[in-house]
Amino acid sequence: MNFWYSIGSLIAGLLIGGFLGFYLTKRKFEKELKENPPINEKMIRAMFLQMGRKPSEAQIKQIMKSVNANR
Repeated sequence: MNFWYSIGSLIAGLLIGGFLGFYLTKRKFEKELKENPPINEKMIRAMFLQMGRKPSEAQIKQIMKSVNANR
């Protein structure tokens, strides 16, 4: 009886820990995305200007399409 109780407790603890870990990690990841959004057109323009280039709108759209395709 004691053996099966400990096995059941172990399995229950692993399941609860797995669900809690998944939920908390998901929440943390969503918070990070909200605070640090992925790259946008304004950031691409800034990167081009730092490199000393004036980007065309076609270049910006091409890079955005490439970034979105890789997600």
